[in-house]
Amino acid sequence: MSYFKFILFFVLAHMVSYTIAGVIALTVSKDIYESDHRHCDFLRDMSDPEESKAVSVFVFPAQFLRGLLMAVVLLPLLGPITELSFIKTFLLFAGLMFIYTHLAAVSPFIDNIEGQVYFKESYLVRKYFLKFQFEMVLYTLFFGLSISYLIHFIA
Repeated sequence: MSYFKFILFFVLAHMVSYTIAGVIALTVSKDIYESDHRHCDFLRDMSDPEESKAVSVFVFPAQFLRGLLMAVVLLPLLGPITELSFIKTFLLFAGLMFIYTHLAAVSPFIDNIEGQVYFKESYLVRKYFLKFQFEMVLYTLFFGLSISYLIHFIA
């Protein structure tokens, strides 16, 4: 598989998975993202038209850039990755995305290990922790399945 094709597949799988997981998760997470009384008051208020517009302007370019950067760093491993079975490819990418980009991420957030160390107790609420885990599990499953499918059946 060419580097270009891998990068294209990776970015596409990331952006689509991110969007689908986010839309589904938002149905149960409005109390995190919307209103003056949202749990994550340090995030933009998605119920505010001006703040929501700012997010909508930058979300896809940001996700394109994230996908591109994550794909490029994997290029030295492209040969061994393409030799893996579909299941092993899925487990590799699902694990990378869940563990490296989320649970064990260096930047603290209320749903990862660093956040459990550095966030104030008022932000560390089990209900919100689980809502973010739900979103990340959805993303992980969608991404792992889609990138594995693209690598094994489209490439």
